[in-house]
Amino acid sequence: MAKKWRGVYPAVLLPFKDDYSIDEQGFRKLVRWVASHDGIEGIVVNGHTGEINALLPEERAQVVRIAADELKGSKPVISGVSAEGTIEAIQHARAVQEAGGSGILLMPPHSWLRFGMQPDSTVKFFEDVANAVDISIVVHQYPKWTKASYTTDQLLKMVSVPNIDCVKIGTREMAQYEVDVRALKQHAPDVSILTCHDEYLLPTLIQGVDGALVGFASFVPDLIAALVKAVWDNNLPEALKIYDRIYELKHAVYKMGEPSATAHARMKEAMFQRGLISSALTRPPVLPLTDKEKEEISQGLKSVGLL
Repeated sequence: MAKKWRGVYPAVLLPFKDDYSIDEQGFRKLVRWVASHDGIEGIVVNGHTGEINALLPEERAQVVRIAADELKGSKPVISGVSAEGTIEAIQHARAVQEAGGSGILLMPPHSWLRFGMQPDSTVKFFEDVANAVDISIVVHQYPKWTKASYTTDQLLKMVSVPNIDCVKIGTREMAQYEVDVRALKQHAPDVSILTCHDEYLLPTLIQGVDGALVGFASFVPDLIAALVKAVWDNNLPEALKIYDRIYELKHAVYKMGEPSATAHARMKEAMFQRGLISSALTRPPVLPLTDKEKEEISQGLKSVGLL
């Protein structure tokens, strides 16, 4: 069976106006630019990169409508869904479908990060949301060190649900990552596996996964797509050459840590300096970058010829 999701899916940023409202024209321009690159098979909105937790429910639906209208079916739009309860998650999922989205990236309730979850509640949560819509579900696997990270057995039960077509796997513990990838490939070969390890991109791609769903592809979609193609072609020298450029940028933008609210603010600043968005504004409580941080980003961009 052909896999539904394969290739590179950038998690796009969301530009704001000075009053923190959505910059629709700026967002349309960004979506159009990101989607125009070869190897980009769709886009992801309302992810952590898109500041989902700072958006109101109606704004999340608005973002999907804008992106879907701009692409007009040429490439699918996946939207993040983040909610504390199943009823709310279903409402958000249906709003995505009504707005023209092709799938949702279903995040775990964030209360699980603090308190953990009942083991059986994880699969039931996904089943209930999946049964309420007719679009694809992408499982968002959180880092192993969190209380919201799913076991291999839970992942295999989730992907047995008919419209759960993909796992965005961000385990960030390499031994467990390999266990999960091998298990999914063996027991659910029709389910797509996308790495979301911005900071471990090449090491996680070479496990034989189907592509990448990463925020960094919003910043340098051409480089990420070229890296995935080189890995698929088994061209390790070319992959290493491309990855060297990505590595320098990772230092400038993420400082080698996991993507975070601060990292996304840094990436916004980098894209602003490149002229790809008209403002680097992020919604509070994320604070503006310091002049020193902005200069670090400038130097990083200059070092790879992007400024």
